[in-house]
Amino acid sequence: MADLNSTASHAAAVPATGEEQKRQAARQSKDVEQTRPVGPLQTEQGNTTIAETVVQKIAGIATREVPGVYAMGSSGRRAFSSLSERIPGSQTNVSGGVSVEKGERQAAIDLTVVVEHNASIVEVSQMIRRNVIQSVEDATGLEVLEVNINVTDVHLPEDDRKDSNDPGRSELQ
Repeated sequence: MADLNSTASHAAAVPATGEEQKRQAARQSKDVEQTRPVGPLQTEQGNTTIAETVVQKIAGIATREVPGVYAMGSSGRRAFSSLSERIPGSQTNVSGGVSVEKGERQAAIDLTVVVEHNASIVEVSQMIRRNVIQSVEDATGLEVLEVNINVTDVHLPEDDRKDSNDPGRSELQ
């Protein structure tokens, strides 16, 4: 035991060699890099956090801007939204059909859409991805890793005619 203690005190008294100094400097620089803020949302003045609902709304708006997108969400979600929109003072739910997984610096987005009958699903999905990635990254600073698109239906012109033949539907429009 006495030998270990004397060796430890001896090491503290002996200056480090050039190689040891380099290793210590490298360790210290790694420690500084790890504590340095990374990305536009983490700065030396503070951190900015963004809720998933914010990303959902931005992605929902960006998706609806794309020509060829008729609606978003599952049929149940769309039916609920159409009823709630008829209530005076209600707000449109722009995040319906959008699911987000978000970390501190990155996000993954899942979309559920209905496409117009004459639109190319391939082209519409490419435009959706471009628009959503650009909108979310520009607005939030988050890196969008992926945008998954689930096309659940194709809207046909006959669907509009069926709705207009419904006597209860014409009163509400």
